[in-house]
Amino acid sequence: MKSINEKDIHSFVDAVSGFFAQFAEEKVEIRAAYLVEGAIKPSTFELTSYITLSGDYSGRVYFSAPRALIAHLLLMMQEPNRNDDRLLDAVGEIANTISGNARKHFGETMEISVPSTEVTETGWLDTVVSPRSYVILVKWKQYRASVVVDIQRA
Repeated sequence: MKSINEKDIHSFVDAVSGFFAQFAEEKVEIRAAYLVEGAIKPSTFELTSYITLSGDYSGRVYFSAPRALIAHLLLMMQEPNRNDDRLLDAVGEIANTISGNARKHFGETMEISVPSTEVTETGWLDTVVSPRSYVILVKWKQYRASVVVDIQRA
């Protein structure tokens, strides 16, 4: 297995920026993009979704955000239902959109699953594939969220 490179990570930064530009109609601030290695684990927020990748790439792409960020996005989209099930659906849609947009960079040989979602306590994420995961911290309005890229090339 080979690690992904800086250009690969930049495709995820672009995908996150593109999502917020399209759906929130404003820019998101990329606060940091950094490598996590070894025993250090990326942090999570209250709602987390991940997409499992297969084909020429294996691993997961996670999106984690506080409930308030997702509820605010749904409000902006004029979505009246903002219960936990709808919030989880929205987190899954975001992870799916980010992964789908990044797939344009990686090509059709990167297969993406349907999203898995969960309510998480603010804590630490156990990545499953690579000892080196990339974390992209974003800020939208007063909210913070993260995208964790835990993938390798086959």
